[in-house]
Amino acid sequence: MIPSNILGVRQSKIKFCFALDFSVYFSKFACIIKINCYNMISPKLQDAINAQINAEFWSAYLYLSMAMHFENEGHAGIANWFKIQFKEEQAHAEIFMNYLNSRGGRVVLSPIEEVPVKWDSPLVAFEHTLAHEEKVTSLINNIYAIAEAEHDYATCNKLDWFVSEQVEEEETARGLIDSLKLIGDNGLALYTFNQELAARVYNVPAPLAEK
Repeated sequence: MIPSNILGVRQSKIKFCFALDFSVYFSKFACIIKINCYNMISPKLQDAINAQINAEFWSAYLYLSMAMHFENEGHAGIANWFKIQFKEEQAHAEIFMNYLNSRGGRVVLSPIEEVPVKWDSPLVAFEHTLAHEEKVTSLINNIYAIAEAEHDYATCNKLDWFVSEQVEEEETARGLIDSLKLIGDNGLALYTFNQELAARVYNVPAPLAEK
């Protein structure tokens, strides 16, 4: 038989070890929860990115509408250029959706508002394109500002690609506008312009190609 004083010491040691093990386990569990919380995106950024997803789909819808308009007008090359834009905007939305899911956020798809269906000329359409891309740039910058304020550097890093993409989008639109202004009413020059745009092909954006 084990003396009661020795038994009491053993029981105390067992209780102490159990408490110590539980404390270590709880600390590790709390640490895991804390790490996961830091990895998750904030509600404010989630809302901003969801709004951007909607904006990207609206952009895609806008460019598809432009493509259909110029297809009907007999400008197949210009229509092709806008079809590529349509695909790119869909891809941009997909990039944002993938990112939001990767950060533990929730993608919420909202209804897409109506888009215009007619443009007076190719010049007017590309001027509309430039104005729209400038608007998109401001939306991207706004998300970037939120991410910086929240010290969410992962989101800033993801947005860097979009910032560079918008510089290219605006530059391209300005170049096409300049070309159309030089063309004016010259039918042969417009035909050549249309043929050049027909050669445009779709390239998968880097963030999707890397997956």
